[in-house]
Amino acid sequence: MTNFFDRIFRTYPVKTHRALEMMPGTLAWFLILFPVWGSFFIPLVVAYFILFFDVYWFYKSFTLAATAFIASRKIKEAEKKDWLFIAKPLENFEKMSHIVIIPNYTESADKIKPGIESLFNQTFPTERLHVVLAMEKRESGAKIKAKSLIAEFEGKFGSISATFHPDIVGEVKGKSSNESYAAKIAYKKLVTDKVVDENFTTISSVDADSIFDRQYFSYLSFEFLRDSERHNKFYQSANVYYNNFWKVPAPTRIITFFGSLWRMALLVQKDRLISNSTYSLSLKLLREIGFWDTDVIPEDYRIFFKAFYKKQGKVSVQPIFLKTSMDAPLSSSYIGSLKNKYHQERRWSWGASDDPLFIKWWLTVPNVPFFKKTVMLINVLVDHTLWPVNWFIITIAANVMPFINPVFTRTALGYNLPKIAGFILTLTVITTAVMFIIDYRTREKHHRASKKRLVFFPFEFLLLPFVGFFLSALPALISHTQLMLGKRLEYKVTEKI
Repeated sequence: MTNFFDRIFRTYPVKTHRALEMMPGTLAWFLILFPVWGSFFIPLVVAYFILFFDVYWFYKSFTLAATAFIASRKIKEAEKKDWLFIAKPLENFEKMSHIVIIPNYTESADKIKPGIESLFNQTFPTERLHVVLAMEKRESGAKIKAKSLIAEFEGKFGSISATFHPDIVGEVKGKSSNESYAAKIAYKKLVTDKVVDENFTTISSVDADSIFDRQYFSYLSFEFLRDSERHNKFYQSANVYYNNFWKVPAPTRIITFFGSLWRMALLVQKDRLISNSTYSLSLKLLREIGFWDTDVIPEDYRIFFKAFYKKQGKVSVQPIFLKTSMDAPLSSSYIGSLKNKYHQERRWSWGASDDPLFIKWWLTVPNVPFFKKTVMLINVLVDHTLWPVNWFIITIAANVMPFINPVFTRTALGYNLPKIAGFILTLTVITTAVMFIIDYRTREKHHRASKKRLVFFPFEFLLLPFVGFFLSALPALISHTQLMLGKRLEYKVTEKI
């Protein structure tokens, strides 16, 4: 069967790709408009669809709260352990090295510096950490910025160096092409010259503002060395947006609140855990699969699925139960900060542009466990498709029906639909309260606010109906529509001051 689909994709490469590109946007618009046109012709079906969706949303909220709670407990336990002490007795610990790629473009040296300091503060021996500043050659002042950072941290690591990625024809400007260029140079310098042993080295892709837990690389070394399948693994910590949590506007804070909990919760959902944002993997694995692709914007899901299918489904993600803290988008003005968050959501939701390739691999790559690859693909497709849809069905669908089909409201179900839907969604308030507690207990004291600020924090969630539309549903819908129409998205660096 894989040969059959492979022939189709080879015979009609452009048509098949375009057809699959249109799928996320087409499905999104169909589901959003279904309560409108469906209320005329099949109101009963629409009513049950809305109720089913509301129940599904409550289930998702409950699952998020439960898994975030479990993950937060595991993180608390992990933070108490001495991971260097645990890792040292393992065989080959003395051979263990870590390469950290820090792609950056327009971020100031002051913004990058805290992340490098978090590397210097690691419990793992810093002489076996190798930091690579992945600069963009086209950035004005890139060489001066790199030189100042290298001068400040020289001698504090096994090595700290910079690469300058040129604009190359056929590449897409962004993190993926930049870090691919940097990783290839680092590989030649460190492996070819026998500075590190490829078999006992990890490479980490990080954001310029990523601040690691001081035990991250000791914990990573432990997980890497004890695993016989270490060269088929990605390693993922809980990426949380705590660095400037109380400095960003309330709408941004609400979105990042849920985003941090969601990424934390994923650590205990093995079938849904995929590398995202800041992650690590075996250097040998990265070399075997050909490094990061240079023709894409979203790089984290792409690199994982590329490895997954090239290794016949043997690749998986190992959770690291520690937090890696990052910045939420922040500008010099309130409106500017909201615009930054909007553009960040546009870029993230552009991840749907990878769906055609994931579907193609699912259909054409042989010898991959069917159940495993199917569950993973469905999870990704559902997340991408429902991203722009959730808000419309949850917020307005049940209340729109009476205006479109007043006759249906005279039935028992039609009359009670808004009340039933409202009751189901009210239950999610309970799960949100649980999330408040988890969030408060998980954030370090220096990331907490005054008691007065904490008292008023829950009231910010009254903005959720507006925030959910403008900073989640709308940017995702525009990205999916743009993809559906065959338009491209230009990579735009999120401003973080």
